[in-house]
Amino acid sequence: MHKGKEFDIAKNVRLVEWLKSEILTSVADLFKMLAGGMKESQEVITDCLASIIVACYLLGRRLGIQFAAVDRKVEAKIRLGIIEEHEVETDFGDLSELSRHIKESRE
Repeated sequence: MHKGKEFDIAKNVRLVEWLKSEILTSVADLFKMLAGGMKESQEVITDCLASIIVACYLLGRRLGIQFAAVDRKVEAKIRLGIIEEHEVETDFGDLSELSRHIKESRE
């Protein structure tokens, strides 16, 4: 194998490990905030959620999954939750609202 190719593989592996760590750290930070009684501002919580989402997209890309494929899976899970009348949908309508948000943001 070419030395440059080995470097690229090692670099990719390091990035995958960093992204996994970033996701876990962000989830842990979010749980700490929530366990503390939501003392943190919505801005801090929103930043944490955004970090998780971005890291998940980037991890998928490093694993050979296109962003659009992740989007399609998210949309399919939303549709399935609506069809199966998931509690978050029947009690709050969150999945329908998320579906509308995604559609509007693409227009």
